[in-house]
Amino acid sequence: MSTETTASVSTHILDTSIGKPAEGVAISLSARAGLDGEWAALGGSATDADGRCKDLPALPEGTTHVRLDFETETYFLNKHSSMKQAEAQQDAPRVRDSGAFFPEVTITFAVNPGEHYHVPLLLNPFGYSVYRGS
Repeated sequence: MSTETTASVSTHILDTSIGKPAEGVAISLSARAGLDGEWAALGGSATDADGRCKDLPALPEGTTHVRLDFETETYFLNKHSSMKQAEAQQDAPRVRDSGAFFPEVTITFAVNPGEHYHVPLLLNPFGYSVYRGS
């Protein structure tokens, strides 16, 4: 695909509750052409140890809008489970609620052909922030 006729997308996630990348978060990518276009699921991936998702599917020509769906609940449940194991081993005090208030985060944004869109997600159990990165 020509980069002159399609946009490209990448993302990464930082878990701001621990100040580290969020590993293993499943991400789905969808796209549509025009405001009234139907969303087409293009596939997905998961974040690596650095919180990055480097292998999202390519966008089809004519894409005007992109949707990233982040499966945050599973990440926080897994994190909570591993924290409980570590606490049991270290006899550390129990962490308050480590569940996710937002079980999923969906970010929808407009794209232009030939441009790259890096969309970082800053995440914690009770909130999130997103922006267009570089």
